[in-house]
Amino acid sequence: MDIIKYLKKVGYDTVQRSFYSKILEWESWYIADVQKFHRYKVYNGKNRISCRRLSLGMAKKLSEDMADLLLNERVQITVQHKATHDFVMKVLDDNNFNVLGNDYQERKAYTGTVAYVPYLEHVQVNEEGEIEGSGKIKINYVSAEDIYPLSWNNGTITECAFVFEKTIGTKDYAHIQIHKIVGMQYVIENHVVECTSGSGIEISPENWGDLKDFAGLSSRTETGNLERQFVIDRLNITNNYCKNNPMGVAIFANAIDVLQGLDIIYDSYVNEYVLGKKRIFVAPEMLAQDVLGNVVFDPNDVVFYQLPEDSLRDGGKPITEVNMDIRAEQHERGINNLLNMLSMKCGFGQNHYKFENGSLQTATQVISENSDMYRTMNKHEIILQSVLKELIRIIARLGKVLGKGTDPDSEIAVNFDDSIIEDKQAERQSDRQDVSMGAMQLVEYRAKWYGETEAEAATKIIQEIPEPDPKEE
Repeated sequence: MDIIKYLKKVGYDTVQRSFYSKILEWESWYIADVQKFHRYKVYNGKNRISCRRLSLGMAKKLSEDMADLLLNERVQITVQHKATHDFVMKVLDDNNFNVLGNDYQERKAYTGTVAYVPYLEHVQVNEEGEIEGSGKIKINYVSAEDIYPLSWNNGTITECAFVFEKTIGTKDYAHIQIHKIVGMQYVIENHVVECTSGSGIEISPENWGDLKDFAGLSSRTETGNLERQFVIDRLNITNNYCKNNPMGVAIFANAIDVLQGLDIIYDSYVNEYVLGKKRIFVAPEMLAQDVLGNVVFDPNDVVFYQLPEDSLRDGGKPITEVNMDIRAEQHERGINNLLNMLSMKCGFGQNHYKFENGSLQTATQVISENSDMYRTMNKHEIILQSVLKELIRIIARLGKVLGKGTDPDSEIAVNFDDSIIEDKQAERQSDRQDVSMGAMQLVEYRAKWYGETEAEAATKIIQEIPEPDPKEE
């Protein structure tokens, strides 16, 4: 279904259509199946032969590594208000965020943008229109090809459409959800369109009850709040494909030529072994049977190749062995040069990847704070930190609507994983010395190293102060 055409039909504009073609191109590199590159034809002088170029799969590897660096099991999220913290962690756990969070960081790496859209499910409303304490908070995870910004300011998307594809029976449907500002609040509109074979037939809300996945879906919801109920997460890389476009770009978006070079050399490297396979050319007389009727050479052995009948004329040799030289060292040198270039262009610094003895290896994950990788991590964490905080506040706000006693304004601390930093232990020891000398407050130390908010750290310090012994007074 042509989503951009549909949005224009209902009165909305979005980013350039060509940008979504670029996203599809990045995805094809991620799965290592780029048309007219990994699948191509070669003319051999008589016919055009279809070929499949082998791939080192570096777009996938880059995306995996970036996801593991940004959001892994060591990332700590702390909400100062304990009831809010417990409620938010329960919602994230129920929505499998520990797994899907990392999954969508990988998707973010190869598409440039993902979104998280919390919503209320199975909510009951009383006669006064007030939500009773029932229902659950669910999270929709959306990748770039299904995100359509409608308005934005200074790179921040303020209104947006999201597309969720469903198959019910034998028919395909597109659930188009539009978040827009009306007056002093966000309004969420839902549209259901049948898109089987591109039909584009809009289904009236009165008929949604006949479709199990859309039963109970409201066509319009007033949030009563001017805060977004969606979160856009993108890589902190300037979009140099489309001017004034708030969407992100893939981590390898500006390294496509390097990916092409890598796959060309890797494909040639493997073909060296295929084409360099040992061959023995044998005259037909040598393939005959001996006097006892035994076959001299095994006819099923592919190493032997029968020469034409007159091959022994004019001094031809009955058996000729051919050994092709394999240029493994030259190929490995070329692959490593391009791997180094790719690593630098994608922010991982030099020598992060190495191709050795026919396999890809990753450098030991220990880096210093002045390295390219550390700066790249900090750069991307700037956006990810605000994303996680906004997601938590939305969940806390919806929890408040459900009467769970949550505080959306509570202080939030996000402590990213710095275990790969080489001098982190030395820095921690230095901070301990600063605390002992009074140059650093204990509150600051706990907040920095224990993933606590300063208020939470102060409370714990007070609790750890021993009560005075009455006998000593």
